[in-house]
Amino acid sequence: MRYLYSFLVVLCLSEPLLAGKPQWISLFDGKTLKGWNQKNGKAAYSVENGCIVGTTVANTPNSFLCTNEEYGDFILELELLVDDKMNSGIQFRSLSLPDYQQGRVHGYQMEIDPSPRAWSGGIYDEGRRDWLYIPELNPAAKQAFRHGQWNKYRIEAIRNVLRTWVNGVPVAHLVDDMTPRGFIALQVHSIYGEMKEGMQIRWRHIRIQTRDLAASAPDQIPVVNLIPNNLSDQEAAQGYQLLFNGTDFTGWRGVHSDKMPDRRWSIQDGVIQVSPSDGSETGNDIVTTEQYGVFELVFEFRLTEGANSGVKYFVNEDYDSGGKSGIGLEYQILDDEKHPDAKQGVVGNRTLASLYDLIPSYKPEKRFQRKPGEWNQGRIVVLSDNTVQHWLNGFKVVEYERKSNIFRALVARSKYEKWEGFGMNDRGPILLQDHGDQVSFRSIKIKSKS
Repeated sequence: MRYLYSFLVVLCLSEPLLAGKPQWISLFDGKTLKGWNQKNGKAAYSVENGCIVGTTVANTPNSFLCTNEEYGDFILELELLVDDKMNSGIQFRSLSLPDYQQGRVHGYQMEIDPSPRAWSGGIYDEGRRDWLYIPELNPAAKQAFRHGQWNKYRIEAIRNVLRTWVNGVPVAHLVDDMTPRGFIALQVHSIYGEMKEGMQIRWRHIRIQTRDLAASAPDQIPVVNLIPNNLSDQEAAQGYQLLFNGTDFTGWRGVHSDKMPDRRWSIQDGVIQVSPSDGSETGNDIVTTEQYGVFELVFEFRLTEGANSGVKYFVNEDYDSGGKSGIGLEYQILDDEKHPDAKQGVVGNRTLASLYDLIPSYKPEKRFQRKPGEWNQGRIVVLSDNTVQHWLNGFKVVEYERKSNIFRALVARSKYEKWEGFGMNDRGPILLQDHGDQVSFRSIKIKSKS
């Protein structure tokens, strides 16, 4: 009896530990497609040697083998082997609704991309917003995918944080709240480019956790946070701080002033907005009360048609600008199609995301350039060795070395040549420009190392 009592005590004590241990559930029995259904395209799905096999078929749209069940918070792992010139993906928190594009599958997708572009593990929004997290932001992850071999994919979707890994390498970290729940699906892409009929992808060891989820520890890869004015746990762990609290102008002042301008700047629904000129002088720029040297600045901006503005850094308020805009290095914000400044300067050095009047920006293809009225993601990186980068919607579009001989030569032939030591100061405030046009800003964050 004594031994029975001891056994029951141990069992009772250990039961909470067992209950709290994450449990994997298999989504594929290795023999049939039970628990799955096909939507949209007519690609062939079969089971061979313990794998789900997807085969491309001509003249059909994207095909999806979808789980019958929907999932909200989960951790998913699987292995896949794909033909080298094929494109595919894993849908998650995805939907197919009669009133949305006649049932088109839409939602988050973890990319499978063996092409030279190497975007495997990135997050795409199928049927909605296009690319959300492009691996150009995380170059080291572009080497994780193994051609012609089995690859292990992992997705963590916990509340509004969506993270991906390829073969144990973190690829994407997205914060978004558009879709909290949906099915998981295995995509066979429609045929395009070098793809041909009969190409195949194989999936195996498909398993999921849905309870007692333990998120992976924070890492150092960049975060794309699509929730306005929100600082995620990983961003905070990396040292980011909000420069705009979403409510008021705390931490900001007018350039050459100790208070905010009394015209054109306002906050509406968590958005900083500079209004169109009312005929009075422009140049009512605002700057941060703090100064920065080595930093990473991220921000979102929205143009109106034909608008002009800018985000400046290493601003030097000792320069006399004659009442015009504050003087500093400028990340140009411009409607290249409608504003005449895009055709001025030299070889495009006044276009969107350029280092204004000094270095033109490389432009990603049109699909990655947001139209007026849509939000763009900007990023300025300043390293300790004076390397500076401009990023636009996930692409690095400018890189240069501040204080170098080439930089000095560029300044000498620019509109800035009259200001001695332009762009050479070690620290300065961040500036948002009033150029007389309506432009909006939000989600302004900085990680400072000085």
